[in-house]
Amino acid sequence: MLRDAETMRDDLTIEYFLEMKSAAAAYSLAGYGRYLSDYSAYCGELCTTVMKAGAEHVRDWMARLADSGCAASTQARKLSAVRQLYRFLFSDGLREDDPTATVDRPKTGRPLPKVISEIDVDRLLGAAHDAARTGKTAAARLRTTRTLALLELLYASGLRVSELVALRTASITPETRFVNVTGKGGKERLVPVSAAALEAVQNYREAAKTAKQVPSPWLFPSRGASGHITRQHFARDLKSLATSAGLPASKLSPHVLRHAFASHLLQNGADLRAVQQLLGHADIATTQIYTHVLEERLRDLVETAHPLALAS
Repeated sequence: MLRDAETMRDDLTIEYFLEMKSAAAAYSLAGYGRYLSDYSAYCGELCTTVMKAGAEHVRDWMARLADSGCAASTQARKLSAVRQLYRFLFSDGLREDDPTATVDRPKTGRPLPKVISEIDVDRLLGAAHDAARTGKTAAARLRTTRTLALLELLYASGLRVSELVALRTASITPETRFVNVTGKGGKERLVPVSAAALEAVQNYREAAKTAKQVPSPWLFPSRGASGHITRQHFARDLKSLATSAGLPASKLSPHVLRHAFASHLLQNGADLRAVQQLLGHADIATTQIYTHVLEERLRDLVETAHPLALAS
C-alpha cells in the first residue's frame, strides 16, 4: 500500500479535476467522484498512484470491473471518467502522456428490441375493433376509429410513428396498395397497405364526416401546431387500448409495434433484405437485430420445451 501523503495527492488531483468540471450537473460530478475514487483506490492496491499509473494499470482496473460482474455500460462510463481525467492532466501539462489512449472502450452491445407476440397483437386489434364498434357518440366513434386505423396501418407497414402520424390525406385511397413515404435522410420508400388497414381508414373517414371534422391535408389532423396528431398522442391512446386488451401498458408503444412488424415477418419466412427495405434501414446490420430476437426465442423454446430440458 502507498503512503498517506501520496494518497492525499491523488485526492487533491481528483478534486482539482472536479473543480474544473464544475459546469457539469451535480449528479455528473458525483458520479465522476465515485468512479475516480474507485480507480485511485485500485491504483493504491497496485502500489502506484493516479499520477504514475500506466495503460497496464488502467487495463487491470477494467479487467477487475469485468470480473466483478460490472455491466459493460457501467464499465464504459467509469473508463470515460478516467479518460477525461487523464486528458485534463495531459492538456494542463501535469502528465506527459495519456495512459488511456490505448485502452479500448468495452463493447456494450446493442439491446434487443422489445416485441410482442402475434397473439398479443391479435388481442390488441380485437380490443381496437370492439372500441370502434361500440362508440356511442360521433366524437367517440371518430376517436376509436382513428386509433384502429393508426394501429392497422402501423402493424401492416412497419412505419416509424413520425411517418405514420404525418401521412397525407391524398396518400391513401381505396385503390392504394403501397404508400410512398419519405423517411430519415429524405429517403423515399414504398410501404404496403393491407386490405384491413384500407378498410379501417375508410371507416375512420366516414366517422370523420359524421363528426363534421374540418377537411385537412393530413390524414390524422389535429388542432396542434403540426396540423396532425402527435406521436405522444397516439402513444397515449395505444397504452389505453393495451389496458383494455389486458396487456401491460408499460410494455407497449408505437415503436414496439414496428418491432413486431419486422420480427413477425422474419419469423414467418420473410427475406432480411426485404424487411430492411420496408423498414427504411440504411444498413442491413440494423435490421439483423431482429434475427437475434428470433434466436433468443428459439433458444428459450428449446430450453423449456425439449424433452431433455424438461427432464433435467
